[in-house]
Amino acid sequence: MRKWTTSHMPSQAGRAAVVTGTGGLGFEVALALSRAGAEVVIAGRDPRKGAEAVSRIESCVPAAKARFEVLDLASLNSIALFIERLRADRQRVDLLVNNAGVMVPPKRRETEDGFELQFGTNHLGHFALTGQLMPLLRASTGARVVSVSSVAARSGSVDWNEWNASAGYTAMPVYARSKIACLMFAFELERRSVAAGWNITSIAAHPGVSRTELLHKGPGRGSVQSRVRSLLPFLFQPAAQGALPLLFAAAAPEARAGGYYGPDRLGETRGYPAEAQIPPQALDRAAGERLWALSENATGVRF
Repeated sequence: MRKWTTSHMPSQAGRAAVVTGTGGLGFEVALALSRAGAEVVIAGRDPRKGAEAVSRIESCVPAAKARFEVLDLASLNSIALFIERLRADRQRVDLLVNNAGVMVPPKRRETEDGFELQFGTNHLGHFALTGQLMPLLRASTGARVVSVSSVAARSGSVDWNEWNASAGYTAMPVYARSKIACLMFAFELERRSVAAGWNITSIAAHPGVSRTELLHKGPGRGSVQSRVRSLLPFLFQPAAQGALPLLFAAAAPEARAGGYYGPDRLGETRGYPAEAQIPPQALDRAAGERLWALSENATGVRF
């Protein structure tokens, strides 16, 4: 595969995109899509950060059609209200990038609905968002859904008996579980779209090891992980580089339905978009179906 960059992205004029997350990867994805001519809704929890993201995009792309909408993926009610506003505002959505996430908070925390925060936000929140967005996605001609996983998914457990970490909590294994769930969701969504004729392309991607604020926000600025992020920035590729596999999945004509993309160098930690290694547990179709049923039961959302 060539060294794909945003210069290879085809025009996105006339396409409407929803990107979750206001900073880091989410911002870079929204900026690149805006430069390519897409209309972009940036969805996140913090109105101040959302306004800053839109302002930064407009300063780089004066003709940008970008706006912010409040969306807390740790709240099923917030997700439902976001969908309600979106449905009242538009007839279709052509692209959904499920990017926002929570990473390794040191102590177990819960979402508004009683889910462990990482699994509840990273997977269940995006599951509920995608499910409720289906009418607008299906109204598009060839919509894409991009689910963002992680290199941490390689060690993710598919033991869904303990998905809510109620018996015990260790931050990184729980994060890995949430990210293998994101990957399995992407594959299962593609299988179901093909079987049911939804005409929605589902693709997964991961950013390698990128310079974002996740380690500052999750374990906190006093943590070992955060200090490494601050003191050794050269270990992390820039967020704009990490966003390339996400943008490839979102916009490249050659991105394969049901594919998984990540950086091409140093164990997929940095580089340019390429086919990513799929953890064997993510290919377990029975586990994918079980995860889907679990997600429907937890969120009350049916596709």
